[in-house]
Amino acid sequence: MHYKGAIFDMDGLLLDTEKVCQNAFRDACKHLSLPMLEEVYLGIIGCNAAGIKAVLCKGYGDSLDYETLREEWMKRYHRIVYHQAIPVKPGALALLKWLQAQSIPIALATSTDKELSKIKLKFSGLFEYFSCFSNGCEVKCGKPSPEIFLLAASRLNIPANECLAFEDSSNGVRSAISAGMQVHQVPDLVEPDAQVRALGQKVSVSLTEVLAFLKEQHALKK
Repeated sequence: MHYKGAIFDMDGLLLDTEKVCQNAFRDACKHLSLPMLEEVYLGIIGCNAAGIKAVLCKGYGDSLDYETLREEWMKRYHRIVYHQAIPVKPGALALLKWLQAQSIPIALATSTDKELSKIKLKFSGLFEYFSCFSNGCEVKCGKPSPEIFLLAASRLNIPANECLAFEDSSNGVRSAISAGMQVHQVPDLVEPDAQVRALGQKVSVSLTEVLAFLKEQHALKK
């Protein structure tokens, strides 16, 4: 395994935010007397704002007042993420520190907007490990399009095929593989199905397991 750069997703991979976001959505649905459609909701994971709207509007139908739902959802979500640290996923800090010690530059490729992603990382103590960012609001097409990962690679000034990508969602995996990257997946709320696993990414149960694998590969190169 040869790589010169590392590109990370954030929510559900580095930070345990997906459950926070899902609970906020569930509370918003209850407030608006809407059903909580779990399968529809899980389809938005890894999407940018435009993708989220498209999935929810299709899943809930033409009668959905999306703007009202989004307002109630984000109001509940932002009460938390703008004011307190989200728990860091096991192994995340150790992996970032190890990559930094190997002089591997690190970028973020997240569907979350730029301001909020930086706030989350600063609260969690992870901000300092990232040399550049690419955000969902900066690309025309969100994940599973490769655009956001290609943007991150260009900002690292490293060819995409020389970057390791780290993702939790299947949309994110498709995005990074389409960009030509080597991909490690650590699933969060949704396990990859057979079709996604066939893409060839390495699937691990935690970032701790990913780090052990990378250390083993690093030792073999010596």
